[in-house]
Amino acid sequence: MANDQTKKKNSITQPRNLATLLSVLVPGLGQIYNRRILKGLILLIVALSFLVTTWDYLDIGIWGLFTLGTIPKEHHSIQLLLQGLISLIVLFVGIVIYIYNIVDARKGAIAREEGKPNPTLIKAITNFYDRGFPYFMVLPGLIMLIFIVVLPLLFMVALAFTDYNQYNAPPRNLLNWVGFDNFVDLVNIDIWKDTFFSVFAWTIVWTVVATSLQIVLGFFLALLVNDKRIKFKRTIRTVLILPWAVPAFVSILIFSALFNPTFGAINRDILSTFEIMIPWLSDPFWAKVALIMIQTWLGFPFVFALFTGVLQSVPADMYEAADVDGGSRWQKLRHITVPHVLFATAPLLIMQYAGNFNNFNIIYLFNEGNPAVRGQNAGGTDILISWVYKLTFQTNNYNMAAAITIIMGVLVMGFAFYQFRKTAAFKEEGGRY
Repeated sequence: MANDQTKKKNSITQPRNLATLLSVLVPGLGQIYNRRILKGLILLIVALSFLVTTWDYLDIGIWGLFTLGTIPKEHHSIQLLLQGLISLIVLFVGIVIYIYNIVDARKGAIAREEGKPNPTLIKAITNFYDRGFPYFMVLPGLIMLIFIVVLPLLFMVALAFTDYNQYNAPPRNLLNWVGFDNFVDLVNIDIWKDTFFSVFAWTIVWTVVATSLQIVLGFFLALLVNDKRIKFKRTIRTVLILPWAVPAFVSILIFSALFNPTFGAINRDILSTFEIMIPWLSDPFWAKVALIMIQTWLGFPFVFALFTGVLQSVPADMYEAADVDGGSRWQKLRHITVPHVLFATAPLLIMQYAGNFNNFNIIYLFNEGNPAVRGQNAGGTDILISWVYKLTFQTNNYNMAAAITIIMGVLVMGFAFYQFRKTAAFKEEGGRY
């Protein structure tokens, strides 16, 4: 009895296993075995076309990705690296098609075992239109995304593990894979270590202080304008939004001139009245203070506009209930206004912090990250992103720039992910994500 059941089970599972094996050996052969001739031929033609058209490219690409070339001045390591990364993407697409071929053949065999008829050509086209048409329409955009976004990111990550710098650049020299040496150098070699920790500390201070000030100022002004006793609200809102209406790079250049210690209006016309002259551009501390004030000025209008709209949506009956219970202004602000505002705006506020962490424009346009600091290869006001720019375009330290960029990306993604997870706006009812 047991043997009969085993034979019956083997006879049931044999077609699906055979179809799977045939698809593993030759793409499309499993579909042909399942009597889906047209689909099997299409998959076979696609597989053969893929191999014929990409074999040589993949061969050279994978070889170049591992070796980065073997003959100086003849092999270009950067070109080989790019070809290798593209080869990986193309190979991944081929593997996806190959896996689809195997899974489809097995599903077809199972349907055949259950006595289900094979779909006709018209039925197959209809199923593709219903299920696959959206994916087919998204495909061009996805391909562009891969080569415009994913490929540059992979290239940047790869550079962080090479020795590509101003003293070792192709085609004169070949690049080498150096593992995590660049990351180790950031915390071991004195000039890199001192610069990295100094710039990193200032980046954190800059992000937290400048962003927090613009949020606090925007929230404070939004509370004032939202007060029922305030008149001419439209005019006041228009005036407070004006800094946002002016292009940021224009405002930054104007502020750079205003803060000039020699001919700037702040020193010459305002502080000179009190016999004070502050070196805004030549002293790192005062340059940082100026940058924080400028960013507060540039950033608060957006926060003000955001909070103004949210404050008008707070239900009035909540404040009336608080008045009945004898709640003070501070208690209403703390327990009603602030939670309601944060619930609605927390994701955008998080993006404000992330944006300022990589706010290259203001640092570069104000004073290009200067003044210089003794013993460091970054300026006194450089943040990580502006330092990466200098390492890339001024000193050609591409490997270190890529390593720092990876660290920046990990920090921003980690901070944003953690804060989004903690934000009530991203929680489902019942406290689950």
